[in-house]
Amino acid sequence: MSKTKVLLVGAAGETGGSIANGLLENPIFELYALVRPRSVQKPAIVSLQDRGMQIRRCDLKGPEESLTEALEGIDVVISCVGPAEQQDQIPLAKAAKRAGVKRFVPCGFITVAPPGGIMWLRDEKETVYNHVKQLRLPYTIIDVGWWYQLSYPRLESGRADYAMTSANNEIVGDGNTPMGLTDLRDIGRYVARIIDDERTLNKMVYAYNTVKTQNEIYDLLEEISEEKIQRNYIPEESVYTRVLAARQSSETYPFDPVKFIPRYLAEYQLSWGIRGDNTPENAKYLGYLIAKDLYPDFRPVDFRDYLETVVRGTAKGVYTDRMVSKVHQRAFPRTESTDSLYTRIFPRTESSDSLYMR
Repeated sequence: MSKTKVLLVGAAGETGGSIANGLLENPIFELYALVRPRSVQKPAIVSLQDRGMQIRRCDLKGPEESLTEALEGIDVVISCVGPAEQQDQIPLAKAAKRAGVKRFVPCGFITVAPPGGIMWLRDEKETVYNHVKQLRLPYTIIDVGWWYQLSYPRLESGRADYAMTSANNEIVGDGNTPMGLTDLRDIGRYVARIIDDERTLNKMVYAYNTVKTQNEIYDLLEEISEEKIQRNYIPEESVYTRVLAARQSSETYPFDPVKFIPRYLAEYQLSWGIRGDNTPENAKYLGYLIAKDLYPDFRPVDFRDYLETVVRGTAKGVYTDRMVSKVHQRAFPRTESTDSLYTRIFPRTESSDSLYMR
């Protein structure tokens, strides 16, 4: 039986790396990565090559003929491009259509939300989805829960600092809004199931592990760590103020990272923290298939087990190239701006803090 040839765009990223792992562990797939010529020697790419991933050199911004040639013989294309690169998928989709790709998985992999003015990042992705549908290119859209790895707060003892990007001591609203959670490592395992399933062709799929509120996450981490965690509640009005300020700041230069990162992170808070968009019930309402229903035998990483590894010191952090040091975390008092979603992933800068000044 011939293997399914899968080409992955963005294999060096956090989501791309998880998907690469999930596909390399499954013998039915033959994995390729589309890589810019200058990026072939990146450590993450070299490591995946050593495990059997093959390389096709091409730039997404190159000629469409080159993209089409790079996709020849590929059955499935999976895209994991960055937030500012969503539109680069349009020529990729055109090339996939010309090359006869059987399934195109555009870069979804975010929390569930309806399109149209709630999340800029969602709307950027929806533009690509609409183009794919106009091409009549077979597709599957996959979204996931908020990552385990970004969901929990800092412990006062500092025991969890090694796995965190910043303090993350912020509870949105009253902290009782439920949200779907997914372990980053499970995304690739879900994708391996989804792209080999005819039921998911031309469908949206929501892959989540569990549902928790922020208060429940704090309670569980306090129980496991036996530490009391300070709860910094951010009122709903403050979230809307952040969103408005970030939107106004990003209107002129929407693809400037200093502008759009605060915007899409503030809008995440609005969507999953205030509106409650990121739940399996809402996903079903919006037309998603639910991975738990499709694959009842799938055994995801348990959330409590994950938090126990965090406390024990054996968890793996994310965005380690942007890790905020313990010294940096403790150098600033915990305020609304320093504990914001923006600073939990990116170090504080004067421009980013100014977005949230009222």
